[in-house]
Amino acid sequence: MTEERSGAESVDGVLGALADPTRRRLLDLLAAHGEATATTLAGRLPVSRQAVVKHLAVLDAAGLVAASRAGREVRYVVRPAALDATARWMASLASEWDRRLARIKRIAEAAEQDQDPTDPA
Repeated sequence: MTEERSGAESVDGVLGALADPTRRRLLDLLAAHGEATATTLAGRLPVSRQAVVKHLAVLDAAGLVAASRAGREVRYVVRPAALDATARWMASLASEWDRRLARIKRIAEAAEQDQDPTDPA
């Protein structure tokens, strides 16, 4: 598997994970409060602990959170690397579209000048 392909799969996984509002809220809670258990997180959301565990598994598979055991508890923390990679991809995409739109604007402005009857050229 090429590095580019694995990067694309990573972005796909992150975007898929972030498509759900409950998962976005879980990330917000972890970012704001740091390490937390599924039970703690479920207490702050209108969903069951089991639902939180399932959402955390999706976030973990996407590389957005990491789980670690502390005795019988499983604690989750945000892993920003996958989100950073996705943000870089989005910035690159936006930059490419900015270049394309700037080129279209230049072409349109040049065509407009060619049609301007008051143009002394």
